[in-house]
Amino acid sequence: MADSSTTTLPAAPAAAQTAAMPAWKRLYRRIERAIVPALVLIGWELFSRSGVLPPALLPAPSQVLVAWADWVIGTDGNTQTYSGHWIFDVAASAGRVFAGFALAAALGIGLGMAIGWSRTIEKLIEPLLQVLRPVPPVSWIPLAIIWFGIANKPAIFLVFLGSFFPVLLSTIHGVKTCDRNLLRAGAMAGGTPRLLLRHIVFPAALPSIFSGLRIAIGSAWMLTVTAEMVAVKSGVGYVLWDSYYFLRYDIVIAAMASIGLLGYCSDLLIKLLSARVLRWQRGSTLQSKEG
Repeated sequence: MADSSTTTLPAAPAAAQTAAMPAWKRLYRRIERAIVPALVLIGWELFSRSGVLPPALLPAPSQVLVAWADWVIGTDGNTQTYSGHWIFDVAASAGRVFAGFALAAALGIGLGMAIGWSRTIEKLIEPLLQVLRPVPPVSWIPLAIIWFGIANKPAIFLVFLGSFFPVLLSTIHGVKTCDRNLLRAGAMAGGTPRLLLRHIVFPAALPSIFSGLRIAIGSAWMLTVTAEMVAVKSGVGYVLWDSYYFLRYDIVIAAMASIGLLGYCSDLLIKLLSARVLRWQRGSTLQSKEG
């Protein structure tokens, strides 16, 4: 009979462990993500009010917040023509981002699967892609304006270029690193190449694909802002550049903060989608840790 004194008790649930913590430690866990940003904002506020630089050149966070609030909901009209137009500027930029990003994701995943799976397609297409990949997307701006004019199309084109290669390369990597034993097992079970691609290769490549999508969405926001500074007359990037000409650096910083917030939210959406789609990966990871 096994000695009961040596019986291993199951680990306490995470919620129970958290409840057993001291109050100060629970509070710290809730606010630890905000500590460094809060310190940066406090230091920035103190430096701006110290008089080392003129307030117009480095607006304090409190001044930026006032301008941002008026831009969003039109509190007092201090941002003039921008007052209350934040949602329209964000909608214009977001539409360009997600149009270019969707095109890049569809083509990048499809072409990446083909290149990673077929040596023939890889030999035919990859040399051209490797020549185009080092060319900075911003260098396409003159051609984009000539081809598409001053409107949404050049911005969408630039977003597509900036998002396409991260998705493509991540997909190729995911396909090429698929476990060959799984492919052999699927082939032995009578799987055709199409079935192997659909039921083995594509699911195995999904973690890499989502990594590429997260990189691509950040590039998409950077490129749409760049395009709006040059080739478009609306959006957050246009507000940033236009307010610079009028020396409204509080609006410039508010626009930069808006871009960062929008990029963070976009990345969070992809992370949530990834967690939902890749539930099987999380379960296998937990099993490997327990083993």
